[in-house]
Amino acid sequence: MVKVNGTCDSRFTAVKDLLQANIDANEELGASLVVNINGENVVDIWGGHADPIKSKPWDANTITNVWSSSKTVVSLAALLLIDRDLLDPFEKVSKYWPEFGVNGKQDIQVRHFLSHSSGISGWEGPITIQEVCDIESSTTRLAAQAPWWKPGSASGYHSLTMGHLLNGLTQRITNQSLAEFVAAELAIPLQADFSFGVPASEYNRVATIIPPPAPPADWKLEDPTDNNGVDMTSVFAKTLLNPMMNADIANQEFWRKASVPAANGYTNARGIAKMLSFVSCGGKVGDRQLLKPETVDLIFNEQTNGPDLVITAKTRFGIGFGLNGVGGEGAGYWVPEGKICFWGGWGGSIVVCDVGRGVTISYMMNKMSNAGLGSGLAKGYVWEIYRALGVEVPGDAAGKDGVTKA
Repeated sequence: MVKVNGTCDSRFTAVKDLLQANIDANEELGASLVVNINGENVVDIWGGHADPIKSKPWDANTITNVWSSSKTVVSLAALLLIDRDLLDPFEKVSKYWPEFGVNGKQDIQVRHFLSHSSGISGWEGPITIQEVCDIESSTTRLAAQAPWWKPGSASGYHSLTMGHLLNGLTQRITNQSLAEFVAAELAIPLQADFSFGVPASEYNRVATIIPPPAPPADWKLEDPTDNNGVDMTSVFAKTLLNPMMNADIANQEFWRKASVPAANGYTNARGIAKMLSFVSCGGKVGDRQLLKPETVDLIFNEQTNGPDLVITAKTRFGIGFGLNGVGGEGAGYWVPEGKICFWGGWGGSIVVCDVGRGVTISYMMNKMSNAGLGSGLAKGYVWEIYRALGVEVPGDAAGKDGVTKA
């Protein structure tokens, strides 16, 4: 049995025990989890294995592909540009990127990229994942096409395109790619272990991604050539089924070498929490002021609140992040009340920034669940963390979706 390692404040012993129990029960293969309060890690733990045959323990420096949890860093980079007055979230994208303002996109604003409401949630016409990884060519395609719905009227999760669109903006403002900007302005100065894509020299510490089990039969998404009741002209289908995604791509060199900012960040819980704690702490950690408080407040400027055209669940987006307050079965229903923003990655990883309490929660793993935003395991950890903090969690959060009760 592999023991969970790291540091854990005694208040959070139940969190460490839950991670250990999930590893012992083979619910987890390998994972890392951080709780940061006011800029200090009170929990920084990891355990399990980095490979499916369990020959390589997950250690303090293991990293993995975190899918859409990467978007939290994309949004942080955009907030940094906003904070420096280089980018205005309420300005038209075409001011910075003239080629984008065609085919009905002339009124799309920067905030629409950051709230998944631009109408550009996918590619018009067939595209392969390899073509998506050619970020210049695939972004040019996005800049030429028309929006699929009225920009700003609703959200439609920009699963892969969010990173491409914000990369296009970042390049035109800074003459750097988004990956270069994040490295130079966030990861390196903050000493955060994070990158979009990963160099071959680091492969030895990359955990193997274990794809999720086959989806339930009622998902009916196995064959895009046979709709099986799925409207293949819907925003949902055009976004999530073009290209068809197999999670095993995260273990392949072409994906690791690419920069797909919405989906191929490589990091661990500590690395991503190091950066996102600046959001939770109102822009300042210790003596370093990364963002002004009013820039952090922009996150909570509600942009959309309703059924997402791609996720389908009720989803509330601010500028760059999902927001709590959806209630019921909405995205993030399991997050407590308060000034909280969050997002997560395919398979279960999650980042929660509790600005009202100065708390950052980060959970990254390599064994994926059939979850788009917060697996049952992730929700269980979040619930135990808030329980330790004495914060009431929505009554139905514990016990749903396989969440382990204490």
